[in-house]
Amino acid sequence: MKKVLLIIQREYLVRVRKKSFILMIFLVPMLILTMFAIIYLIATYSDDLNKERTIWVIDQSHIFTGKFHNKKNIVFESTQKSITDAKADLRKHEDDFLLVIPENYNQPDAVEISSEKKPNFTIAGEIQDQMNDIATNTIMVKQGIDTAKLHAIKSDISISAKQITDKGEESSSIGAAYGAGIAGAILVYLALFIYGAQVMRGVIEEKTSRIIEVIISSVKPFQLMLGKIIGVGLVGLTQFILWIILSTGVTFIAGNFLLQNKAIPQKEHPKTNQTIKTQTTSDTPSITTQSPAIEAYNSFKTVNFPYILGCFLFYFLSGFFLYSALFAAVGSAVDSETETQQFMFPITLPLLFTYILSFSFLINNPDSTLAVWLSIIPFTAPVAMMVRVPFGVPGWQMALSMLMMVIGFLFTTYIASRVYRVGILMYGKKASYKELVKWFFYKE
Repeated sequence: MKKVLLIIQREYLVRVRKKSFILMIFLVPMLILTMFAIIYLIATYSDDLNKERTIWVIDQSHIFTGKFHNKKNIVFESTQKSITDAKADLRKHEDDFLLVIPENYNQPDAVEISSEKKPNFTIAGEIQDQMNDIATNTIMVKQGIDTAKLHAIKSDISISAKQITDKGEESSSIGAAYGAGIAGAILVYLALFIYGAQVMRGVIEEKTSRIIEVIISSVKPFQLMLGKIIGVGLVGLTQFILWIILSTGVTFIAGNFLLQNKAIPQKEHPKTNQTIKTQTTSDTPSITTQSPAIEAYNSFKTVNFPYILGCFLFYFLSGFFLYSALFAAVGSAVDSETETQQFMFPITLPLLFTYILSFSFLINNPDSTLAVWLSIIPFTAPVAMMVRVPFGVPGWQMALSMLMMVIGFLFTTYIASRVYRVGILMYGKKASYKELVKWFFYKE
């Protein structure tokens, strides 16, 4: 045991003392803070986002004239110019648009919007929504329907998600759970590959430099492999804990900054000298809106991050130990990193399959039979369970999954160690699956 501890200490200290390790500890939180700052600056001061667009309207149907509502950065202006002259004016004002509404506006592709630049989805969608509302109101008036009363009784329903727990009802956010599930799956997937590959590279370097022959004279191959796996795993755990602590502080600061800057000043349109804001009339109910960044920050407060963090640390460590044992066996079977691909793909295929499935099926069906089985099978559980955890996992499923992860780690470590003890002393011979089976059955 003392020899294993020495190997763990050596693997850990060699890596944490590297300048690259220390730099990455502070670089990742700084990148997160920079990302928040860039998003905020773009949303607040970007000329492209805050640029005022004028929509010049030629209404040949005379139904929509004067009925468009100005929005934050969109102003509607009627014009009596001909279509040819109006399009010629667009050459002088590249940020303006020309909306031509013919008499047969309800025909497919009859309404046209022209501009020097291609209109984005926001502008096209806003025009289309307003035109549909105006046309619907016009039809209702012709049918003798009182639109004022209809809009007065129009409701604005929003759903507040609640989760029933043993402690009572707790606030929940579907979007936040979705985001936390995807983020957890991505982090576990990347961590297993990044730190597992470090174990494999370390084995290959020691093998090709022939230093392994000296080391193996003092310790058993299993002790060397176990020490290397645990040492690198602790490096990854240290890095993630420091990232989480620093990133949490950065996120908290950025969230408070957003909450203190909720108010967005209204602007005056230079052409009309009118304040541009979302218009509300007696026909349309007043709606209080918040910045999307603030809504996202508030929704993530409903997520039980300590619980998710605890699950992440367990599945990161157990998944790392499971896969890194196999990576170490692969590293011992080859002489260079270029030869690892034939062995790596079958090992990582279950993890890759679950990762791809996370973005389509698992995140939308976290309690399905497939999701439950994937979160129990050790080779797929690290990713599948991190997708399910934010949505709530029954206690017995969590306990069974953790037990299977421990059993899976012990099983793969045993198999990998039997290949490792032979492979690290093999040079110049290209290994095959048949050779690996022979190595496994070699007697001590």
